[in-house]
Amino acid sequence: QVQLVESGGGLVQAGGSLRLSCAASGRTFSRYSMGWFRQAPGKEREFVADIAWSGVRTYSADSVKGRFTISRDNAKNSVYLEMNSLKPEDTAVYYCAAREGSPTYYRGDNYWGQGTQVTVSS
Repeated sequence: QVQLVESGGGLVQAGGSLRLSCAASGRTFSRYSMGWFRQAPGKEREFVADIAWSGVRTYSADSVKGRFTISRDNAKNSVYLEMNSLKPEDTAVYYCAAREGSPTYYRGDNYWGQGTQVTVSS
């Protein structure tokens, strides 16, 4: 069982930056792939970025490549999403996800956090 708590969301102007954090409980954090997803009003939840348990492999959605960076610190049971050059269309609730054994963007069940709101003004 993994519990996830996101933080770091807020209001930022277009072109600005934010850093999201996700703190995970459990002693086996280092065995989990971790990911970030987002859901804008009236839209389905979509994949943003994923990082393997080792931190060596990362994968990002085309819409955020070159702007968002996912990273993790297994010693701190945490995963991060550095967001730069933010656009109004990045406005959404951002969710942290965890899965053991496969990437979070594969079909199947993830553990989910409660989400943190990111609002980008134009």
